[in-house]
Amino acid sequence: MPAGPQPPTLAEAVLAQGGVHRPGLVGEGFSHSQDTVLRAACARAALLGELLAAAEYPHVGLLLENTPEYVHWLQACALAGATAVGVNPTRRGPDLYRDIQHTDCALLVTEHRLLPLLAGAELPQRVLVVDHPGYAELLAPYRDAPPPAALPGPDTRMLLTFTSGSTGAPKAVVCSQRRLARAGDKLREQFRLTAADTGYACMPLFHGNALMGLWSPMLLAGGTVALRRRFSASHFLDDVRAHRARYFTYVGRAVSYVLATEPRPDDADSPLRLGFGTEAGAVDAARFEARFGCRLVEGYGSSEGGCNLRQDPAAPPGAVGRAGAGSDDDLAVVDPGTGAECPRSRFDGHGRLLNGEEAIGELVNRTARAGFEGYWRNPEAGAARVRDGWYWTGDLFHRDADGWFRFAGRGEDWLRVDSENLAVADIENILARWEPARAVAVYAVPDPVAGDQVMAAVEPRAPLPSGSAAELTALSGSLAAFLAAQPDLGTKMPPRFVRLVRSMPVTATHKTARTGLRAERWHTDDPLLWRPYERGAGPLAYRPFTAGDRERLRELFAEHGRAGLDPGLEGAPAGSG
Repeated sequence: MPAGPQPPTLAEAVLAQGGVHRPGLVGEGFSHSQDTVLRAACARAALLGELLAAAEYPHVGLLLENTPEYVHWLQACALAGATAVGVNPTRRGPDLYRDIQHTDCALLVTEHRLLPLLAGAELPQRVLVVDHPGYAELLAPYRDAPPPAALPGPDTRMLLTFTSGSTGAPKAVVCSQRRLARAGDKLREQFRLTAADTGYACMPLFHGNALMGLWSPMLLAGGTVALRRRFSASHFLDDVRAHRARYFTYVGRAVSYVLATEPRPDDADSPLRLGFGTEAGAVDAARFEARFGCRLVEGYGSSEGGCNLRQDPAAPPGAVGRAGAGSDDDLAVVDPGTGAECPRSRFDGHGRLLNGEEAIGELVNRTARAGFEGYWRNPEAGAARVRDGWYWTGDLFHRDADGWFRFAGRGEDWLRVDSENLAVADIENILARWEPARAVAVYAVPDPVAGDQVMAAVEPRAPLPSGSAAELTALSGSLAAFLAAQPDLGTKMPPRFVRLVRSMPVTATHKTARTGLRAERWHTDDPLLWRPYERGAGPLAYRPFTAGDRERLRELFAEHGRAGLDPGLEGAPAGSG
């Protein structure tokens, strides 16, 4: 163990709120002191002791939006040694029921407005509805309950948090009190958060971003948490000002949604100074800082906790970070087939990756002591994640000669064009500079002959084009001119297909949902631009994609014996032009 004083355990940090009358929890129409928050947690912890005394697993499902009750129950679990299960309220039907049943919830805590989601579900024996009159009566005998006489140890299971489930059923990640406290304390120290600070929790508390990136560090700092029931781009700046929030966390498209709001002359006049999250993109991060005076720190971390990279101010453009000094982690980019470390990435004078074929691989942590604590009731997935003593992230990276790691895409984002590996993230960052683009997603689609082609979905800033030939032809010209002017655009990187979407599909945590886009390919009613497979066509000769183009493309797949790769979709639209 390192010498010197150790950070408090999570349960100790909860108890430290006692007698503190500074705001602990504020939000839409409420303000509770830290002492009040602790008392609420103690009452619920005492109730848990009664309700779950005979439960095989003391698992508490929290089907709630970002309300004070969510925090009260989180802290009650920390005190009582129970496990909080964040249930995603955007899930529906069998998927939602499966999440609750899979995690063995002995108790479900929810609110009246979410009860219709549970119709027909096989529920735990006890369900508490926090805005039902009987709830207050149930808590009344425990209102002045003291903290538990014995606190749970740091290895006690604190959370089950679900992965995004973008490539299959979500997995429930195990997180101990130790891991949650350690993650929070690192951020508290890195960002110098203190008891005088307020963190704005606009991301859902069922997700690790809000729990590990905001709730835990603010709890350990003794600061204030400001809640927004559901993320709202239009209320973002008003909330930040009202609560004097200096810090917030974000995921995915949340930043672009805020940037899409109508600019105001006083946008930069706010206390906000720092945002921490993932996948905002370099272009949006620069726009956000220029408009709001708030720096965004991009980090990379898996929900599982086996590997983390945090941005260094000295990082070159496009780099996520490098292994920190004094870190016990041994991070590397390896060939997923052989486990051999990939050669370092090289760039030309314009920043174009020259050796993607050999340099892009999977990011691994070769330290057996990686923080991954397993998946609940899924040993097969856990074994796939930790192999031969290494933690495999499933994500694509490359690493330059100076040790900087650069994100290349998720594991399902392998993109190989003409035998060259391409980084999805690099192409997205370039397309994000195109002025008409509000949001961009890049993904692989099959090539009629071999390998992949690049496809991009773009959500325009202006209303979606009507689909008229003249309108789409003009946009084709704009796109071609833009791409031709980008010095870091490699010859294999221009998208073969560009789909214009009304709104970018996202997950519940605002990450771009590529799975459906990848499956639909060019079988869509959305306006579509493409570069035809025609001799003599220029490398950036875009034009509108028509029903006739779709049929010729199908014939091309059949001609090369790859018809099975373009089956279309049942009930696919006949054409977009």
